[in-house]
Formats: sequence, structure tokens, C-alpha cells
Amino acid sequence: MASGSNTFSVLGADMSIKGDVEAATELHVEGRIEGDIRCASLVQGEGSEIHGAIHAESARLSGTVRGSLTVRDLVILKSASIEGDVHYDALTIEQGAHIEGRFTHSMPGTDRAIESRLVEAPAQDDEPTLTIAS
Repeated sequence: MASGSNTFSVLGADMSIKGDVEAATELHVEGRIEGDIRCASLVQGEGSEIHGAIHAESARLSGTVRGSLTVRDLVILKSASIEGDVHYDALTIEQGAHIEGRFTHSMPGTDRAIESRLVEAPAQDDEPTLTIAS
């Protein structure tokens, strides 16, 4: 895969992953993920499900999420259903979105502390990790 700003990876609607997913590029999720996601940018399709923590610079969510979110620029669309705590710098929520959890606006430096804790957390031996890099 060539490197560049237009590169993205897609998890199709017919795909299901159990384990953590890491992408250095934009990640489009239409299927189901049971595990944590770490990526530069996340675009979630309306019919998709994510059961795990999400950490991204930006995210546009329109499906089901069960887990915590740490996202610098977060957009939650009206079709989204979110259950979990949300840490953000910029937030947009469309009317009609279903959200259960606490919201925390990240102060400068706070998100870096959260990021470093996530990076340093060791993976469990029984949890496979899928890494997607450009």
C-alpha cells in the first residue's frame, strides 16, 4: 500500500474481528470489532458495531459503540448509539444520537497523558492484534 494522505483501510460489513486493531491511516469500519481501536481517523458505518475502547485523532461515528472514547475531534451522528465515557477536545452531536456515559473535555496536556497510558499498556497474550500501516 502506498503511503500518502489519501490512504485508508476498510473493514467491510461482512467482516468481524476479535482483537485489537491499529491503523496508521484512516480506518473505515462497516463490520464488527470486538477489541480496542487505535487509529489516526475513524469513520464508522451506520450498521457497524465496535465493542472496545477507541483512541483516535478524529472520529465520525454512526453505528453502535460499547466502550470508552478518547478522540480529539469527535462527530457523533444521529444514527449512533454510544455506551461509554467520552474524552474529547472538539465535539459535535447530531440530534437523535443515543449516548450513555460521561463526557470529559480534555485540557491541553491531558490527552497526551491518556495517550501515553494507552501506548504503554501491554497487550494480553490471548488478545490478537491487527496492525494496519501505510
